[in-house]
Order: sequence, then structure tokens, then C-alpha cells
Amino acid sequence: MAKVLAVLRGERRTRRFQRTVYLLPSMFTVGTLFCGYACIVSAMRADYATAAVFIGVATVLDVLDGRIARLAGAASEFGGEFDSLADVISFGVAPAVLAFAWGLEALGRLGWVVGFLYVTATALRLARFNVQKQNPDKRYFVGMPSPAAAGVLASTVFAWPDGFGIPQAPVVALAVVFVPALMMVSRIRFRAFGALTLRPRSSFLVLLQFALLIAAIAVQPATVLFILAYSYLASGPIGFVVGRLRRPPTARRGSGGGRNTTELPTAEAG
Repeated sequence: MAKVLAVLRGERRTRRFQRTVYLLPSMFTVGTLFCGYACIVSAMRADYATAAVFIGVATVLDVLDGRIARLAGAASEFGGEFDSLADVISFGVAPAVLAFAWGLEALGRLGWVVGFLYVTATALRLARFNVQKQNPDKRYFVGMPSPAAAGVLASTVFAWPDGFGIPQAPVVALAVVFVPALMMVSRIRFRAFGALTLRPRSSFLVLLQFALLIAAIAVQPATVLFILAYSYLASGPIGFVVGRLRRPPTARRGSGGGRNTTELPTAEAG
């Protein structure tokens, strides 16, 4: 009898542990959603620097969410849909509201229309990812990931929380919002975040890279985050142009006509 009770207790603990493991990624998603809401509230209070920080925290939580779900084998259809809905808020609506309050409001109707286009581009980017089940090459994303696009807006606001201080500031702010939105819905390939890091043979060097990145952000957070965000934004178009130039002339001419049956590779990201 004692053995039977011990087995039942063990099964109960196992089920409780499995339930906790499956809930853990969704807890990070709730954190991402909270950061998006907090960004909107901070933007409404004209605390633009704090609002930008919330987008950065949401990006970290979104990365941890996906990694933990895959490592723990806790990925589920519910978790994927919940994550996409949270991303629309945290990386679509929140950055658009922040950009409008920070720099687009002076443009009037044009400003909020551009903000709406950014939200729409984010939703389309996430919807396209959700219907692309096959990921033959996980080194690349098709279109700029929504967290990276939001990072461009957030890093700009974080670097200039009081605006650019020039007469053309609203036009510059419009470009800051419109270009990442265009990159999200484009077919340009962007490197996956894991493929961007150096891959030394020693794990000690991996830790050293991470420590150097943290140190650089701690010393000059606004400058380093701005450079990282815009370098990634530029990497897609630059890679696209370089790839076109490296292709043989015959392949370039052949790609102009007929039906192209080659699908661009995708990676796991929203």
C-alpha cells in the first residue's frame, strides 16, 4: 500500500511539474504584454525614455519565451497564438503610439496614418510567419522581425527622448517609422539573431562576447543600442544588394521571367 501511495504521489508531482513547465513560456509572454501596455501608458505621460526601455525589456522577454519553450519542449499551439497576439501589442501598437506621441503628432493626420501603417505591417509580418510552417533555413528571417523593427523606433527615442531639435524633425520621425514597417512586409532576408553572433570553439569566448556586449551597453546604452538597431536594419538591404551583385548574369536574367518556384527560407521569429 505504501508503495502504491508513493507512486501516486510521484505521478502527481510529475503532472504538476509538467504543468509548470508548459506555463513558464506563457508567463514570459504575459511579461511581454505588460511591457507593451506600460510603454503606451508611459508614452501618454510623455515619459518617452521609459517607454522605450519597456520595449527593450519586452524584446528580451520575447526571446526568452521562445527559447524556453523550445528547450523545455513546451511549445504549443496556444502558446504560439498567445505570443503572436502579445507581439502585435508590444511590437506593433506600443511602438506606434510611442512614435506618434514623440515625433509624428506634429504631422497631424499623416502622422497617425503612418503609425497605423506600422501596426498593420506588424500584424501582417506575424500573420505571414504563422502560416509559414516550413523553415528550411533557420539562419534567416523573411522580412524584418517585429521585435527588431520596434527596436529601431525604441533606440531612436531612447537616444533623443526630447526630439531631434531641428525643423525637419517630424519628417525624420516619419522615416524612422516607415522604413522598418516597409522592411517587415518585404521579402528581404535578415539574419537570425543566433546566426549573427560569433561561434568560437570555446564556451569561455562566448561568455566573453556576452560580457563585452553588456559592458558596452552599460557604459553608453543609448549609443550602443542605436548602433545595434540600425546596423541590423541596414544588414537586410545590404545583403540583398550584395547577393544580387554576386549572382551570375544568366541567373539574373532567368529570374526576371517565368514562375519562380523557389521559396525563400524562413526562421523562427515573429
